[in-house]
Amino acid sequence: MSFETLSENRSFGGTQGVYRHRSDVTGTDMTFAVFLPEMAQLGRVPVLWYLSGLTCTHDNAMTKAAAQQWCDEAGIAIVFPDTSPRGEGVANDEAYDLGQGAGFYVNATQDPWKPHFRMWDYVVEELPQLVAENFAVDPEAMGITGHSMGGHGALTIAMTHPDRYKSVSAFSPIANPTESDWGRKQFTAYLGEDKSTWRSHDATILMTEKGFPGEVLIDQGNSDQFLDLLKPESLAQAMMARRQPGQFRMQPGYDHSYFFVQSFMADHVFWHADRLL
Repeated sequence: MSFETLSENRSFGGTQGVYRHRSDVTGTDMTFAVFLPEMAQLGRVPVLWYLSGLTCTHDNAMTKAAAQQWCDEAGIAIVFPDTSPRGEGVANDEAYDLGQGAGFYVNATQDPWKPHFRMWDYVVEELPQLVAENFAVDPEAMGITGHSMGGHGALTIAMTHPDRYKSVSAFSPIANPTESDWGRKQFTAYLGEDKSTWRSHDATILMTEKGFPGEVLIDQGNSDQFLDLLKPESLAQAMMARRQPGQFRMQPGYDHSYFFVQSFMADHVFWHADRLL
């Protein structure tokens, strides 16, 4: 699969690049970012996937999460995909939480979304293949994390494909979307009225039914302005009921912003590095 280099910049000894390719999955041009640590000059390195939240592109976390320094120190790559297909002819909505910028990491089955909104297949299948073929990353050593909508995506993808992801973490994830307006609205639009099709995209339900074979790390700010929509207590209770190994940390005074994410990014990078290396 071919791609176009939009920019490459030296960063903490490694290289931060931004790239664009034509996606067969979404039928659109897709932009993504890859940071390769200096260690990648010597051979393939583990890779951490970072899924962003509502309204974001690849750029938000790339410039605001402060991940590059820690990834170079740990010797792992990090990939920042976009959150949805974009462009002329791609369905959209006036609301910020539906349509472009709000793909919710599902494969849409309903019109007008289904021709392009196949973010599950894009993030799980197509983009990892492109990255593995063209960058010095080890596809057998992958971890996944994300923020908000991206935390929802990271948890559901990892619990569905524990054979592919050796580590998983999340920042303030949408934890119980089938019981939240951040979920019911989007699932109805993308997946339809049949709520049985929603279950495989709810981290609380998956934690109850499957869990994750390794440890899980979740950070949530207790001053998050979206707590009622995120429903962290549902996931925390499911983890306790399952006796899931890991940590669910309620961080005092932190909100939903990237100031929160960058405050704990080093913890998450080294958490993944310990498990991937």
